[in-house]
Amino acid sequence: MRTTFDFAPLWRSSIGFDHLANLVDSSLRQASDDNYPPYNIERSGEDHYRISLAVAGFGADDITVTAEQNALTIEGRKPEKAAGEFLYQGIAARPFRRVFNLADYVQVKQASFRDGLLIIDLVREVPEAMKPRRINIAAGGSSSPQIEQKQAA
Repeated sequence: MRTTFDFAPLWRSSIGFDHLANLVDSSLRQASDDNYPPYNIERSGEDHYRISLAVAGFGADDITVTAEQNALTIEGRKPEKAAGEFLYQGIAARPFRRVFNLADYVQVKQASFRDGLLIIDLVREVPEAMKPRRINIAAGGSSSPQIEQKQAA
């Protein structure tokens, strides 16, 4: 089942948010694509996140994790081996590529591999200059010295 959305009202009333419509559209398209390998995304704190991918059959050397500005790309590829003849092969080891879009200031802190899970810890670190700050308002009729204009003598 394919669902489509009309983003025209969003574009009429918003400026600079058109990339959100593209993100939603690509997410809907990706939901119908291959869902291998399975993964979880958890929130482990106010600004801490964890992505866990089930990558049974892969080793740490078979997986590449790349962090770019607003994207995290995880790729896996098993080297070709002359293995024995399988009577049944239920553990998937096909190549994969999974891309996660990251919000501003979300950074990868570490990646680890244990018990067949690739675990990636992320944290949002907003710079102090970008955090909201309270501006004091001067009371009374006098203006503060910082905004007083000097008169030429």
